Amino acid sequence: MEHINAINFAPFGGKGAFDSDAARESLRLMRERTGASHVIFTPSGFQQTPQSEDIIFDGEWNMPDAELAAFTEYAQGLGLKVILKPTINCMNGTWRAFINFFDNEVPPEPKWSKWFRSHTAFHLHYAALARELGCVMYITGCEMVMAERKSAHWRELVAECRAAFGGLVSYNTDKYQEDAVDWWDAVDVISSSGYYPTGSWDTQLDRIERVVRQFDKPFFFAEIGCMSAVGSPKVPNDWQAGGEASGEEQAAWYREMFEKTRARDWVGGYGLWSWQGDLSDLDERGYSLYGKPAETVVREAFTK
Repeated sequence: MEHINAINFAPFGGKGAFDSDAARESLRLMRERTGASHVIFTPSGFQQTPQSEDIIFDGEWNMPDAELAAFTEYAQGLGLKVILKPTINCMNGTWRAFINFFDNEVPPEPKWSKWFRSHTAFHLHYAALARELGCVMYITGCEMVMAERKSAHWRELVAECRAAFGGLVSYNTDKYQEDAVDWWDAVDVISSSGYYPTGSWDTQLDRIERVVRQFDKPFFFAEIGCMSAVGSPKVPNDWQAGGEASGEEQAAWYREMFEKTRARDWVGGYGLWSWQGDLSDLDERGYSLYGKPAETVVREAFTK
């Protein structure tokens, strides 16, 4: 696997999110100002609740394939390599990590078997599209913590996605979960969400390294970032935490993260979280990088 300097662009954008001059200009500026080599797109699938069995990926809120295809071609024209990471979200706002069903199926309760049929259809659709569009990696899910114990289902899904995509296949587990997944041998690349608190990097990287060495797989952080808010470096995964805006605290977190991870030769790159699709509505406290001190830190790291 080549080194990945990626940014998650306009995550979970629905219909129309990529079909604008603002989005195209934002991506151009992301490439120019950060030196990113890759971009990660995250089209969403939706289920009503964590116990819903059906995943919708062709509804009125979903990004049309043609729109995703056109924007992927535009990104490639800018010199960016595209990673596709289709992601499930619950329409009632519950985090996807809590999608869960009974291990012993009980009629007429919702079932893992029915959910995985829908989940597989969702991913096979996008894996085939990723192949058609020339993406360099396909990620078979993101932070599905309570579903990860269903190893046999995941092994089957990864194998089917690999056949449909034909390239590198990964899975993005959540922070602190890297050593809880027992089916890493099934993927080509291990990836996780690196929202780790300041001061904890050595401990967490030691733990992750044991997993990487055990399975002998490439690794990168498919998500990694911190808000530009006072206190966020202590809980960078909590988008509701923190006080007033502080670009310096975000920049300091990024400096430490790059310093610690670049000292580990097995860390194969980053998918920074994130870059907005519309730069006219800047979130001063959020994860976005545009126009903040962290943007300079990222460019220095990406272009070294």
